[in-house]
Amino acid sequence: MNRTFVLASLFVLQAACCAYFVMDVFWHIFWPSRFNWLAESEPTEAAVTFALFLSLFFIANELMKMLRRQSKLDGQIKVDSGAFTEVLEERFRDWSLTSAERDVAILAIKGFSIAEMANLRDTKQGTIKAQCASVYRKADVAGRLRLLSIFLDDLLADNLVDASGATKI
Repeated sequence: MNRTFVLASLFVLQAACCAYFVMDVFWHIFWPSRFNWLAESEPTEAAVTFALFLSLFFIANELMKMLRRQSKLDGQIKVDSGAFTEVLEERFRDWSLTSAERDVAILAIKGFSIAEMANLRDTKQGTIKAQCASVYRKADVAGRLRLLSIFLDDLLADNLVDASGATKI
C-alpha cells in the first residue's frame, strides 16, 4: 500500500477519534441526559481509544524511519563533501598544479569571474587569465565548465548510473 495513503488515512482516523472525544465532552457539558447511548458507550470509547493507540504506533514507527533516513542522509552529505575535497586534491596532484594554480582552479570551480579572482588574490587580471589557461592546459580541458564537469563526473558517476547504464534518478 502507498505510504502516503497510509499516513493520510491514519491522520483522518486520528482526527475522527479526536472529534469523537471532543463531542463526548461537549455532550456531557451541554446535554448530560441526551445521547447517553453514544456518549456512555464503553465499546465505542474502547474502539476509538484502540484506534488512537494503533495509529500512534504506526506514526511513531514512520517517524523513527524518517529520522534514521535523515541521519543517514546527513552522514552521506558529510562523506560526499569530504570526497569532493579528496577528488580535488587528487586531480590537482595528477595535473601538477602550483599553489597559485590550485587557488585559481578552486576559485574558477566556485564560479568567480576573472576580475573577482584578481581582486581576491590581489593580482592583475592578466596573471589570473594566464594561471587559468595553465590550469585548463594541464587538465586538458577547454574551459571552466569542462573543468567543473570533471569533478562532477568523478563524484556522481557511480551514484547516478547503474551497471546497465540506466540513470537511477
